[in-house]
Amino acid sequence: MPKAAHGPATRKRHKRVLKRAKGFTGGRGRLFRTAKETVKRAMYFAYRDRKAKKRAMRGLWILRLNAACRDNGISYSKFIAGLKKAQVSLNRKQLSEIAATDDASFKKLVELVRK
Repeated sequence: MPKAAHGPATRKRHKRVLKRAKGFTGGRGRLFRTAKETVKRAMYFAYRDRKAKKRAMRGLWILRLNAACRDNGISYSKFIAGLKKAQVSLNRKQLSEIAATDDASFKKLVELVRK
């Protein structure tokens, strides 16, 4: 009779990979070897795109701020430089939220920058 060497550990490892591959098409979701490759690739994409999402969101905030600044007759770069001089410590996410929702507060910020 052959010796069972790593049965439980192997099964646990296979189940972990196949659980992550749930929903993948064909053998990618059923066969361990192809599922392992696909899961590894998917995990890489997930890691990479979490970083890309942050970059994209920052770009969106800057776009919104630029549009709001131009509506108030100032360029984005002058607005940010003026905020730094005035020692206003709001990040771009907060500023874009103010620009999108509260126009009066944003106008006050623009006036502060102009001084």
